[in-house]
Amino acid sequence: QVQLVESGGGLVQPGGSLRLSCAPSGIVVVINTMAWYRQAPGKQREMVASITYSGSTNYADSVKGRFTISRDKTENTVSLQMNNLKAEDTAVYYCKREPTGTRPEYWGQGTQVTVSS
Repeated sequence: QVQLVESGGGLVQPGGSLRLSCAPSGIVVVINTMAWYRQAPGKQREMVASITYSGSTNYADSVKGRFTISRDKTENTVSLQMNNLKAEDTAVYYCKREPTGTRPEYWGQGTQVTVSS
């Protein structure tokens, strides 16, 4: 029953915006670094943004200035605000809790983002 659930994906035009959300389902203590990954068909999965429990962020060069990752410690959710979307942003986006030495990783099921006219 323990899982991460993504929402907010969909079809948008180039230049448009989407906000993805990731919420835990089941008993999950969300204090690890959280991240968003994406995978396009036939391509390797890549990390696009991450955020530590203290709020430090990291972004892939391809999304800097356009995407913003944030987390709500009270609600135990992590979001990805995506602005000025481009066709190359089309992919399945996955939420992930990064592992530590004592706490395992968890992956969400993925949500499709399609940027097209």
